[in-house]
Amino acid sequence: MNAPRLLTTVLTGVSAALIAYSAFYVRGNTAGVLRYLRERGDVRDLEASGADAAAVQAAHENLTALALSIADPAFAARMIPVSLLVGLLVGWWVWRSFGSRAGQAGRGDVQERMVLKVAYRRGGQFTAEDLRRFSPLSEEQVGTVTRRMLETGQLVRDGDTYRLAR
Repeated sequence: MNAPRLLTTVLTGVSAALIAYSAFYVRGNTAGVLRYLRERGDVRDLEASGADAAAVQAAHENLTALALSIADPAFAARMIPVSLLVGLLVGWWVWRSFGSRAGQAGRGDVQERMVLKVAYRRGGQFTAEDLRRFSPLSEEQVGTVTRRMLETGQLVRDGDTYRLAR
């Protein structure tokens, strides 16, 4: 079990569930949430300006009424299973998307991919010098990877030139 992969999956799943719950809590009305936040800032500014208690109390009552018109806690409570399902689906997607390399068969070795990249850029034919010049592989690595690719039948040697096997 890969601990970073598991941690990322759990955090992403829980975050998605919380985001879904909050969207249900306000019934998707993000503009209402922003309006509430602006009004709350205005109430704090009113309090800080030293306004009389009656004006501050009226502003608080208006803010409470606005909050009640935006939020729907009963609906959000009914939608908790859906929020958890969203979190599980997102977590599953992250788990599958960022799988371990062991589960990804056939991707090939990094050095082999470097050789293939140079080969494709050079029209399918290249020399060992081309590999040393156009890739970060050392002379020893070039010899090792080309020998391995020749043995597996990925490359064909024509004198000093290598070409991709079709």
